[in-house]
Amino acid sequence: MEIIFFATAFVCGFVVYQLKLPPLIGFLIAGFALNLCGFQSTELLNSVADLGVTLLLFSIGLKLRVANLLKPQVWAPASIHIILSSALFCGLMLFLGYLALPMFDELSWQSALLVGFAFSFSSTVFAVKVLEERGEMASLHGKIAIGILVMQDIFAVIFLAISTGKTPNGWALALFVALPLLRPVMFWILNRSKHGELLPLFGFFFALVLGYNAFEFAGLKGDLGALIVGMMFAPHKKAGELAKSLLNLKEILLVGFFLTIGLGAELTVNSLLIALVIIMVLPIKVFLYYVLTNAFKLRARTSLLSAFTLTNYSEFGLIVCMVAATSGLITNEWLAVMAIAVSITFIIASPLNKRSNEIYVKIEQWLLRFESDTRLAEELPVNLNNTRIVIFGMGRIGTGAYETINLTHPGVVAGVDIKPEVVDKHVRRDRKALLADATDPDFWQRVNHSNVEMIMLAMPKHMQNIFALEQLRASGYQGQVTAIANYPDQQKELEDMGVDSTYNFYLEAGSGFAEHVKQKLFS
Repeated sequence: MEIIFFATAFVCGFVVYQLKLPPLIGFLIAGFALNLCGFQSTELLNSVADLGVTLLLFSIGLKLRVANLLKPQVWAPASIHIILSSALFCGLMLFLGYLALPMFDELSWQSALLVGFAFSFSSTVFAVKVLEERGEMASLHGKIAIGILVMQDIFAVIFLAISTGKTPNGWALALFVALPLLRPVMFWILNRSKHGELLPLFGFFFALVLGYNAFEFAGLKGDLGALIVGMMFAPHKKAGELAKSLLNLKEILLVGFFLTIGLGAELTVNSLLIALVIIMVLPIKVFLYYVLTNAFKLRARTSLLSAFTLTNYSEFGLIVCMVAATSGLITNEWLAVMAIAVSITFIIASPLNKRSNEIYVKIEQWLLRFESDTRLAEELPVNLNNTRIVIFGMGRIGTGAYETINLTHPGVVAGVDIKPEVVDKHVRRDRKALLADATDPDFWQRVNHSNVEMIMLAMPKHMQNIFALEQLRASGYQGQVTAIANYPDQQKELEDMGVDSTYNFYLEAGSGFAEHVKQKLFS
């Protein structure tokens, strides 16, 4: 049975991808198509989906610092939004119930508030998928969105613990005492796992055993455990490598999650119509995200892109509705409403996020009128005076290029990266490194690149280099541009957009190594 599920997911995902939409939309469509054909989710598929979500939360934890959650622009908008959004949906449902509309007329104010609470969440799974595909997990708007989602997950976990009567047992205290004590041992094991097949198995073990199952044993939510254990590893130098090693496994398991959404929906005409009504409220929810983040001194673009990332309903809402249905507070049809609403908002949000920069440019002048004059440190203008060569993306390739150029032409090259920790590392090594987002249209408006003769795009994600190139050309830059790519078709795409030269990392790494050997051998 599962072979049919995943085969259908592949076909639908492939067709959708040819339309230049994220494959996850195809996976959702596959779930609904299988549902209409009479298929139902299986225990194995549900287990696969649960594993995918657990690994996803562990991966989020690997990239998350507690300090990010404590920032006012994260915890305050998240807390205020969940209160206002829950009240908005509750009020709407009570009003529609007053009009005697089907299903709404069955809701008490308590059950309406509960369903409103479920619809106030946004999807962590969707947001991480979109940000990873665009290479924006380390961007400010990406960190703001993920921080808000983690805060929402914490609220959801607290609710589930209270509503299910699941209270921490005596092992919970021992667990929270033991985890900090075990951290040096965990770090030692991670260091000794090196870079091979043990590394993803290490992540799998700690996410599921020490994370999920240990927390479940202590009477706590297992998903929260996976997130916390991931956060414990976040400061480690191998956290990024560990996350990458889990990437493919996590992606495959999450296909099961998207399939279960469609397969688990109880499709009726009423549930479809009500889901469409709920979706009509989504713009207000997104507007609240924008207003609240903007009120805490974020730039218009940062607030808008964060809000677009959160333009959906959440899989956590399904869990909340399931608990409510089990308790008899709502009917099972509301589960179908939530599943349909989640799926359709994923389909809406995917192209919206893909064109987010383009949309921002069109409405920028209107948004700037409401923007705060005060800038956060992460969003200050960037100075490129006396710089002739700029390298965007100071990873291994960017750093190598910087060092090579700086040896023969010191002082003319600068590196730019969106990760504060990367910039700090290079600054400590006396390199000229600046914090900025190359895909940000405002960055290219604020920066003076009249003296820059060459720009090197060395960011790890192909789409990052594409977005940066689009903004670079729109800013009127006339100098040379070179970019890295992983595959020949990516090189062709860059060259068609006017890049002067491209470097295929996989194909040309060998020739570069050979050149290095020849210089050492025959010099």
